[in-house]
Amino acid sequence: MPMFYRPEDGHGLPHNPFNAIVSPRPIAWVSTRGPDGSENLAPYSFFNAVAYVPPQVMFASTSAKEDRPWSKDTMFNIRETGQFCVNIVEYAARDAMNATSGPWPKEQDEFAHANIERAACDTIACSRVANAPASLECRLVRIVDLKGAHNFMAIGEVTGIHMRDDCVVDGRFDVTTYEPLARLGYRDYTRVSELFSLTRPGQ
Repeated sequence: MPMFYRPEDGHGLPHNPFNAIVSPRPIAWVSTRGPDGSENLAPYSFFNAVAYVPPQVMFASTSAKEDRPWSKDTMFNIRETGQFCVNIVEYAARDAMNATSGPWPKEQDEFAHANIERAACDTIACSRVANAPASLECRLVRIVDLKGAHNFMAIGEVTGIHMRDDCVVDGRFDVTTYEPLARLGYRDYTRVSELFSLTRPGQ
């Protein structure tokens, strides 16, 4: 018999399987600037693209910090400034990304903490990860209050896109040039190292 459980009743396992079931998930390495000029960089794995025209992305924050009572630094900054940048994470940057994931004080600049080179964005006023395979500059469309404590989803319209030169091959953004990092459950990650193509029926 397959296992079944109702989330409100608990799963009875050592660790919550939900994140492992919904996987792999791309990682948004979100950079923001607060109204006081301080900068923040943090990874979020509840992330995806949600529309083509205009291009839009979403990510969700699901916890809070002691010095940010309703959410985390990223969501606070976005609500105050209306902008953020999603930096795509490659396998080679896994340790730097992980170093920015801690519950650091709001004054902490994660770019400096993890020794990450920054570059200026073009359409918004915050930094991006200079060597990221791609960076998506976003203006806030809305923040959605999700059910549950500290659960918020930010939807942003992409107003500028940076692509690293080596990632554009024969006119295509080629993920095999950098191996995207993806989140699984628990403490597990994976990387995209193999590609195959399928043609949709009728095309």
